[in-house]
Amino acid sequence: MSEYALNIDIVDNRFFTGEGSALFSCAEAKKARAFHRQLAGYQPTPLYELDALAHLLGVGKILLKDESQRFGLNAFKMLGGAYAIARLLCEQYQLDLSSCSFETLKKAIKQPMTFATTTDGNHGRGVAWAAQQLGQNAIVYMPYGSARERVEHIRALGAECIVTEMNYDDTVRLTMKNARAKGWIVVQDTAWDGYTQIPTWIMQGYATLADEAVEQIERAQLPAPTHVLLQCGVGAMAAGVLGYLVDYYGASQPHAILVEPDRADCLYRSGIKGEIVNVGGSMATIMAGLACGEPNPLGWPLLRNCTRQFISCCDAVAALGMRVLGNPLDPDPRVISGESGAVGLGVLAALQFHPQHERLRQRLKLTSDSVVLVLNTEGDTDIAHYRDVVWGGKYPVL
Repeated sequence: MSEYALNIDIVDNRFFTGEGSALFSCAEAKKARAFHRQLAGYQPTPLYELDALAHLLGVGKILLKDESQRFGLNAFKMLGGAYAIARLLCEQYQLDLSSCSFETLKKAIKQPMTFATTTDGNHGRGVAWAAQQLGQNAIVYMPYGSARERVEHIRALGAECIVTEMNYDDTVRLTMKNARAKGWIVVQDTAWDGYTQIPTWIMQGYATLADEAVEQIERAQLPAPTHVLLQCGVGAMAAGVLGYLVDYYGASQPHAILVEPDRADCLYRSGIKGEIVNVGGSMATIMAGLACGEPNPLGWPLLRNCTRQFISCCDAVAALGMRVLGNPLDPDPRVISGESGAVGLGVLAALQFHPQHERLRQRLKLTSDSVVLVLNTEGDTDIAHYRDVVWGGKYPVL
């Protein structure tokens, strides 16, 4: 096959300590999963073994957790928003979370509620879905350039959706300002001074997918992952999942690698410095779900302590991942993966076909025995763009 050198910048984490977090643990994840199990339509999303691709890429195994099949919402994000709203209502109405479903919560609500959030698409869709299930209102703000299809998905769930002229982080600030003025409840997966409880619950809710994955690995008697690639926006999902894996397997396994778009690589830059570094500007990347410039301060300490490497990569890496997953080697399953969902797998493929692939593989400690866990965090949430990439060849590698 042809060689091509896509932009993949790797930095080793000089600040690794291996110290986990009690907030993002197996015990907290199991509380969240117990709630999710009570929701109508709950079932674990598939964990696929991509053995033919693993052989081609020179690793022992590739395990892919496919979150495109989560509650019909085409992404994992509802795990966090729904769980945070449930925790909030349980506290407000003195309910037992372990015996709560949306039906019991809906009956408990005494006054109309409005949930507000900022999203690049998937998180807002999850919050709108939860509000709809509860018979409440949702107002969702989206940053400049958001895809029309993602807007319509949110509106189809009965929410008001407003696209701003700002980037993601400035839109978060606008949402908070308007919510304070109008008495809305903000359901956001990043944190700031005075706003930490709801984002903590959201991150704990994301860890349901990690609990499922580990259970699936063990039931199938598969080897434990030696590596995990986690894509990042603010780092909320990455911290929730990595916290679980560190608590379960220990900090030395798996070898955790964070992946971001090079136009919104706040965690990559933070990893270099050892403290939070923000990124501003438009952050124009096809990985809309990762176009965030300010790390979540709740997740950052864990990511700093337990990540081995940070990667900043170009959009063509995500596009490559989309095409590889959508056009599998026999007998691997076909996976429909959106731009933010495919970037971890895209990194593996791009490394294999890079002119310096042996050096890069050694850098990441990838060998023929490696078992790599990747997450497809979204499906084709923007179908037109998905086809532009997979059918039309947009963002080519050559």
